[in-house]
Amino acid sequence: MDIKKWKDKNQKGRKYAHFDSKVSLDRVWNYISNPDKVKEHGFYPFIHYTLSFIKYNKSFGKKVKTREICYSAHLDRYIYQYYGFKLNQQYNLRVELDGINHSSIAYRDNLHKNNIHFAKAAIDFIKNSKSCYVIIGDFTKFFDSLDHTYLKKMLCNLLGVSKLPADYYAVFKNITKYSVWKLEHLLKTNGFENNVRGIQQLNKSKMVLSPVKFKELKKQNVKPNKNTYGIPQGSAISAVLSNIYMLEFDKKLNDYVTERSGLYMRYSDDFIIVLPKEDLGVFKTQYQFVNSVINLVPHVYLEPEKTQVFDYNNGKVKSCNEDVLINVENGKEIINYLGFTFDGEKVTLRDKTVSKYYYRLYRKLNTIVKNNGRTKTGKRISCKNVYLKYSIKGSSQDDGNFISYVKRAERVFDKEESVGLVRKRHMQKIRKQLNKIN
Repeated sequence: MDIKKWKDKNQKGRKYAHFDSKVSLDRVWNYISNPDKVKEHGFYPFIHYTLSFIKYNKSFGKKVKTREICYSAHLDRYIYQYYGFKLNQQYNLRVELDGINHSSIAYRDNLHKNNIHFAKAAIDFIKNSKSCYVIIGDFTKFFDSLDHTYLKKMLCNLLGVSKLPADYYAVFKNITKYSVWKLEHLLKTNGFENNVRGIQQLNKSKMVLSPVKFKELKKQNVKPNKNTYGIPQGSAISAVLSNIYMLEFDKKLNDYVTERSGLYMRYSDDFIIVLPKEDLGVFKTQYQFVNSVINLVPHVYLEPEKTQVFDYNNGKVKSCNEDVLINVENGKEIINYLGFTFDGEKVTLRDKTVSKYYYRLYRKLNTIVKNNGRTKTGKRISCKNVYLKYSIKGSSQDDGNFISYVKRAERVFDKEESVGLVRKRHMQKIRKQLNKIN
């Protein structure tokens, strides 16, 4: 992506309220593109909240998980975006040079593919291997764990410098030694409830606090990151920094795996390794090498529950955790990768992805049925929004919906009919629920 396309894409400001005013890129371009301005820029605290969401599992049911989200002030965001763009251009050149352009696949602006394409590439490789071992890995609290000293070293490595330029250092310092202000407190200060409606009301404000109020309340409410590790998940530069952090890791693993005619791909904190099958002893040695490379990267650790090892042989998938991993029982005979499952024969959308869709759909439908299809004031509820948000009727909108995603997956996977099963049944389920209204 060239700078013109980037500017066109990021021209519009965001609609949320922060400590500074909402602004468009044109108005701040001369400022954010001036290194002398950036090196002296005073960054505001991030606004922080904890996002709770439900994970679905057929064995354990619903499980509430949390994610810490931080979002930056408007001018700060443009600076992070612009420097993220510049770093990404350097990164794209570097991965081509290192031969890992198709190994590190997340957050890239030049591959023009998404998780569906990458999942298909991995599954096709397994199928074509006839007989292979597969390792699925996941890193624990990835963004929260990135070591600042190592990140700085890798940034210098990418830029080919021994010391970060002053403007880059200012950005680095403020994304590592960042501070946060709780959204909950800002809502309370403005007299709004800590719920969706309260946040909507707050975001209509010009700023969350006046400059005077900001100075008055800053000392007791700003909480700095005192750790020597961790960057805020959700910032406009965090994604590219996480890729830069893993440059040496990706190269070492990719070189090792490709020398053995295998496949290595990493999508953020998830990776897959496919190695042609030799005897189990050889594979154990190969797994130990993978583990040793992980141990060389500061603060990067495998998530034990999500690390899985499989034996694929002529259309059959067999879990072999107990043969390779320590104190990990064999799991299901299904390979899960980037939202898709492969049982050796057919490919489907991952169960929890489909379950999440139906949970949200039924929650909405049950609310409508419970209220007999009417609002609190007695007006009849239009079901149009339900169809637009959850059915094929809304799949052609600009924003799309889950069914749009299913249709894209069907196109990419082409001959895998099982990928689109959810699409073929969803309209009947919606109508069946709505028919319960008197």
